[in-house]
Amino acid sequence: MRRDASSAKTALSLGAAVLQCCGDWAELMKLRLASLVTLGALVGAILGAGAWSELPRALEAAFWISCSAASGGALNQVLERESDRRMKRTAGRPLLTGRISVRNAILVAGVLGAAASFGLALHFNLLSAFMALGSLFCYVAIYTPLKRVSSLNTLVGALPGAMPVAIGYAALAGGINGWAVSLFAIVFAWQFPHFMAIAWIYREDYRRAGMIMVPVLEGGERAAGIQAFAYSLVLLPISLLPSVWGDAGAAYGVGALAAGLMYSAYSLRFTLVQNQCRARALFVVSLIYLPVLFAVIFIDQWISGGLGA
Repeated sequence: MRRDASSAKTALSLGAAVLQCCGDWAELMKLRLASLVTLGALVGAILGAGAWSELPRALEAAFWISCSAASGGALNQVLERESDRRMKRTAGRPLLTGRISVRNAILVAGVLGAAASFGLALHFNLLSAFMALGSLFCYVAIYTPLKRVSSLNTLVGALPGAMPVAIGYAALAGGINGWAVSLFAIVFAWQFPHFMAIAWIYREDYRRAGMIMVPVLEGGERAAGIQAFAYSLVLLPISLLPSVWGDAGAAYGVGALAAGLMYSAYSLRFTLVQNQCRARALFVVSLIYLPVLFAVIFIDQWISGGLGA
């Protein structure tokens, strides 16, 4: 009995250690953020393919693009170790606690980035591979260090943030047009209210870490609200571009307008009164907006018969 109890305890300890290890690597590669990357890349790839029969290839493209994003997430944490140490939100990250070594993080990030580039180049096309490499470079080499230099980091960071949808489209379509341009513009503008809410919620953390986010600047808390609302208004006409260009029908136009108005309403609430409750509400709505919009795209395509079997 004692031996059985000891074996069970050992198995439980081993299971807990495995789960901890998996959780650490997931945190290092920012897999929660990568889930939105995967979804956006998949949507772009399906629209680029133009047919549901290409879903397996679209899933593969989304996988490689997610690998590239995971590589960027890991390298970002390698470069920001000292900043993360000063922030309550990030002080427990695996690189800081020693659960993952810097060497291993760099090695895995390098493998993921290289695999993503070669996977896209060999199985799809060079355009998508170079786009993924450019996005990774912009995120790691430009956006990451810029966070300590200028509040323009949000603008720069929005570029690689919007790339996955365009890369997915390019991988299956072989070029950039129509939906790729629209989706890139939509995700680009969407990020600003999203980021302003996050930066406002964690403004004291960013201030301690020396990161120059808009809410950290003098008068920046108010400015963050104004920018969030301004970009939500910019997003409204941008989100209607697919209907204007004939890529989507009336169902998409109505759905996109409704989702955009909801996003703008919560951005306006945050603009009028900046507090934790309204910032978090805007953040939650921002997470809802993109999946809703993507769902509206496919509902419209189903109604119009835009995607073939």
